[in-house]
Amino acid sequence: MTRASFATEGTYTPDSLIASNADLLVGRKVTILSGQTLVRGSVLGKITTGGKYNLSLSAAVDGSQTPDLILGEAVDASGGDTTAMAYARGDFSASALTLGASHTIASIQEGLRAKGITLLTAIA
Repeated sequence: MTRASFATEGTYTPDSLIASNADLLVGRKVTILSGQTLVRGSVLGKITTGGKYNLSLSAAVDGSQTPDLILGEAVDASGGDTTAMAYARGDFSASALTLGASHTIASIQEGLRAKGITLLTAIA
């Protein structure tokens, strides 16, 4: 009989990205376009040609201007395309998101909600 072995990788630092029931989360593997370093919680847009993901910028004209996913882990793609996990469904804290130029929570909220991503604001 072979015993399981366990290893520790990295350090877990709690954040407020996931705002509600984690059972509702749906993640998938995506390719992040080279030339960027992104933090967990970055709002991603899908480039129409090739299907890679980029930080969604309002002024983009390659399809990535439309927010599509929430990045689930920090990614360093400065040296080349990199695969990463991104959330396609779930409840997220609006204050924990990183938005590209000219996007606001108000401008992306309804589009993400139609995809199954709900942005929640903190209640004082």
